[in-house]
Amino acid sequence: MLRWERGTVKGTLGAWPGVERLEVELEDGGTISAIAYRELTGRPARGERVLLNTNALRRELGTGGDAMVVARPDELPTAVEPAGHMVKARYTPMQTMVDALDDPEGEHYRIVRDAEDIAGMPVVVADLHSSLPAIVAGIKVHRRSARIAYVHTDAAALPAAYSRTAARLREAELIAAVISAGQSFGGDHEAVTVHSALLGAKHVVGADVAIVIQGPGNLGTGTGWGFSGVQSVEALHAAAVLGGQPVATLRVSSADERPRHHGLSHHSSTTYGRALLSPAHLPVLPRTDSRYNKFHASVRKQVKSTILKPASARGIQHHLTEVDAKGIRGALEEMPVRMTTMGRTLAEDTAAFQYAALAGRCAAQLAPRD
Repeated sequence: MLRWERGTVKGTLGAWPGVERLEVELEDGGTISAIAYRELTGRPARGERVLLNTNALRRELGTGGDAMVVARPDELPTAVEPAGHMVKARYTPMQTMVDALDDPEGEHYRIVRDAEDIAGMPVVVADLHSSLPAIVAGIKVHRRSARIAYVHTDAAALPAAYSRTAARLREAELIAAVISAGQSFGGDHEAVTVHSALLGAKHVVGADVAIVIQGPGNLGTGTGWGFSGVQSVEALHAAAVLGGQPVATLRVSSADERPRHHGLSHHSSTTYGRALLSPAHLPVLPRTDSRYNKFHASVRKQVKSTILKPASARGIQHHLTEVDAKGIRGALEEMPVRMTTMGRTLAEDTAAFQYAALAGRCAAQLAPRD
């Protein structure tokens, strides 16, 4: 069930491309913050009545800091009809029409239709959205000029515009394009699947490296298979079948107090050790690195026992790839976004961002040069 509430817009709390964050006075009393997606509702004005979905907000969920504007009863936004017929968030009350890279009416259709592979393009995959800026930092510290496409999947937040991180990286020209794949929407380009998104990244965006991650709002249950990040497998398989070079980001933490996520997360063990059906690069810190200590040795041991060994038993030979960490800490600190993961900062959980950056640098090293 949806939880419906009515309110009146008092003002704007902030905005970024595609999103308005509003201060709303509720009909039943009290003031809350709410998000309006311009693509769905347009821009509600001060003094305007809005209809809200407050489910996540009232349940105090991690991703529920704002209510969602569902409708503007007194103002119907002007419809902008796309050329094609692609519908996203299908069969929900908020389904929206978009132009897609692989829509027959789209301007890039022939390019995507005729593309057969991604010509060795490295594809970095991670399960947490917070890994995105760290992966970008790792790519850029090795190859400043690398052109990067970010593929936003539909396992978590469907609106790509919800990610302020991606918006800021885009604004800073650290990523060349956001492609929303599957049921997600609102990127610079839309795609029906992760596969067609990767073809678009290579042949439309001209990316040297693609990054594939779900949006904010990772869902986990504490069970072995019940976490949204397991969708990472699909992206790695897509990279493999399209002739790319899959790079699997290890989810690592030195600060998470939960045993299943301390050191190497069980999410990485399950995804890469038990679910993945094609080889991938698993970037780790070299033993010769001055930063290598008991923690990193323990992570490497976990990777071998929970990923490499079970994968090998299934006939999958992953590549344990040592990647130089020189310059990575400085690159992370220079990123124009606040680095946080599960509420922890770069200083509080350095390893989480370090291993994501290693995956980025690994991809940059693998990227073909013209």
